[in-house]
Amino acid sequence: MRWWSSVTQAVEWLRQGGMLIYPTETLYALGCLATDVGACQAVAQRKGRPAHKPFPVIVADWEMVQEFFFLTEPLLALVRRFWPGPLTVLVSCRRPLAPLVQDSAGWAAVRMTPHPVAAALCQGVGEPLVATSANVSGQPAAARLEAVDRAVAGEDIPLLGLPPWPAGGAPSTVVALEQGQLRVVREGAISRAALAAAGWSVG
Repeated sequence: MRWWSSVTQAVEWLRQGGMLIYPTETLYALGCLATDVGACQAVAQRKGRPAHKPFPVIVADWEMVQEFFFLTEPLLALVRRFWPGPLTVLVSCRRPLAPLVQDSAGWAAVRMTPHPVAAALCQGVGEPLVATSANVSGQPAAARLEAVDRAVAGEDIPLLGLPPWPAGGAPSTVVALEQGQLRVVREGAISRAALAAAGWSVG
């Protein structure tokens, strides 16, 4: 396993089509450029992830959100309350991403990361990053560096290990906004109660 501590080195690696393991505010992620078809296919193969399950992605800032995704006013009201943070929302793509990132209707699962390392990577490459958990599909995800799945990590995939900034530890909450009501696809770091307390009708 190769351990890196340079975000600049990692950004260049990603731009060249590489895969990378890195910390986020939720779990350790296995990632690549969300626009790189070949790299996304390599991530899917390494994880053994079914092709019908699109990868979640992270963005670094509001400019990147507006460049790549369509957000309705209700969606904007929702994400302004919880972003940056561990809330993943299903949104329509403004610019094409790799097929393994979008579903058949052109929707993607997106969150804006507050994690300093993940955000720096994303800002460095200038586009969304795949942020799927660094484990074989069906196996436990890693909240700690030492728990990263050795079946995923290897000499061909660098691990960006920066001890001052560990991962957050809990998966993101995934929601879809449907006719003014939030459908919770997966409950995680943000609870249903927190969403309801913010004024949303939660289904």
